[in-house]
Amino acid sequence: MRFIYPATIEEEDGFFTVSFRDIPHALTDGATYDEALNEATDCLGEALASCIIDNEAIPTPSRAQKGEVLIAPPALIAAKSALYASARKEGLTKTALAKRLHVSEAVGRRLLNPRHPTKIVNLDKALHVMGKQMIISIA
Repeated sequence: MRFIYPATIEEEDGFFTVSFRDIPHALTDGATYDEALNEATDCLGEALASCIIDNEAIPTPSRAQKGEVLIAPPALIAAKSALYASARKEGLTKTALAKRLHVSEAVGRRLLNPRHPTKIVNLDKALHVMGKQMIISIA
């Protein structure tokens, strides 16, 4: 699972707007190109968090097309999105996920709560139990 999404950045009258083809409700902007890129990372993170909170499927990223830039969400949201998508694919409830991870229901809920500052090492362990390996890439 890769949570790197193509985005379009359009400039109009010195203002930059960012949109994501795969997540139409994720829109942001910035006064400069660099500000728009920074805002895009936060916007994408919030859009993925919203999918988790609303118990919706996380959209699969498309390949970038000419003129698009690739945006990654914050690492914690990417890890929580991967755990959420894995549990959802297997049809696991939060309770069933907690049982599989051998943790309390409260801990299981916090692992999937995008607003909870879970330690990345705990998400790595949970993903391992789900048969996934977390790989962090620095660009």
